[in-house]
Amino acid sequence: MTVYSLLRTGYLFCALAALAASLSSCPAAEAPLATASISVGVEGAAPQQLDAAALAKLPQHQIHAEAHGKTVACEGPTLIDVLTGAGAPGGDKLRGRNLELYVRISAADGYHAVFALAELDPGFRDDVAIVTNRCDGAPLDAKDGPFRLVVPGEKRRARWVRQVTAIDLLRAP
Repeated sequence: MTVYSLLRTGYLFCALAALAASLSSCPAAEAPLATASISVGVEGAAPQQLDAAALAKLPQHQIHAEAHGKTVACEGPTLIDVLTGAGAPGGDKLRGRNLELYVRISAADGYHAVFALAELDPGFRDDVAIVTNRCDGAPLDAKDGPFRLVVPGEKRRARWVRQVTAIDLLRAP
């Protein structure tokens, strides 16, 4: 190695060390998951930000579902309660043109799942999806949380969205 390459490597090491030190003292790097929120957008209205405390104020439901060969008990509000709390139609109002509405769930990794609004309403189906931040009595880990959509009764878990960041109510063209 030449003196130049040693100096270059030394500078690179120092720069990386300085970057690591600055990130470890950065408030965003230490932000607790409790500050996480979900953006809930309903057609024609400004999106709302719901955190764990706001979700806890909605009626809570406990469901038992199987995932990866293991039964889990999760708790949280139904997705329809989250949406109607933000202004979406539900119950008897879910007819006519309101049957054109669909819900897009977005995850931190860019994954999306879609539901017709009617299939989330207990007037149309017995098993309803919940938005949870706790399963089996414990907070969700970083891989699944801080928020997850759990949809009991589905044969495939493709619409069980983990790391939920946004819920949007849209109208089909």
